[in-house]
Amino acid sequence: MNDKIAGFLFALLGSLSFSGCAVKPLPNAGLTTAPPATEPSVAPYRIGVGDVITINVWRNPELSPTAVVRPDGYISIPLMGDLLAAGERPEDLAERIDTAISTVVRNPEVTVIVANPVSSEYRQRVRVTGQVNGPTSLPFRPGMTVLDLVLLAGGVTDFGAGQRALLQRETDAETVRYAIDLQAILDNGDLRTNYPLQPGDVISVPRKQVLRGEF
Repeated sequence: MNDKIAGFLFALLGSLSFSGCAVKPLPNAGLTTAPPATEPSVAPYRIGVGDVITINVWRNPELSPTAVVRPDGYISIPLMGDLLAAGERPEDLAERIDTAISTVVRNPEVTVIVANPVSSEYRQRVRVTGQVNGPTSLPFRPGMTVLDLVLLAGGVTDFGAGQRALLQRETDAETVRYAIDLQAILDNGDLRTNYPLQPGDVISVPRKQVLRGEF
């Protein structure tokens, strides 16, 4: 075998090896394909309807009630009557109460503690819907990924088009959808779309379609 033939065979084998290892493109190519690699943002807590808050006025226990935020967003406290609490940060509410009672209490020191943040329960959840064995809504835990949530939901059903799954995330301006290939994650261990989750994320798994040749 001369050098030219040997060189040709070597190049051909290299080409075949490279094409055999090529990475397949992700499905849903028209969507945003990957969330930004950022840690879940922690916004300042704002009081919501149903929250149990404790107001403490130093050295004035009679002015230090525990109150539940009513459906209209208000609480009732001594000397002030009804006060809007929903939407306020605890420190801002404490400042408003401090200013209001300073006319009857000298140099008041007011703190507001959210004893039971009921309103945050559903804002801090992640959900999976569609063709999974157990559609579910679960409390978010730091470190959760797409795979964690899908496994907790019992995996994809036989009728689910896992390769066309979506991750939907609310941002300040809009709802952003990211393509997920659950079939690749579950069947092949391809973790390229096993994205970290954030509170409020929703994973949806569509049904297979005959026209797409998915049955």
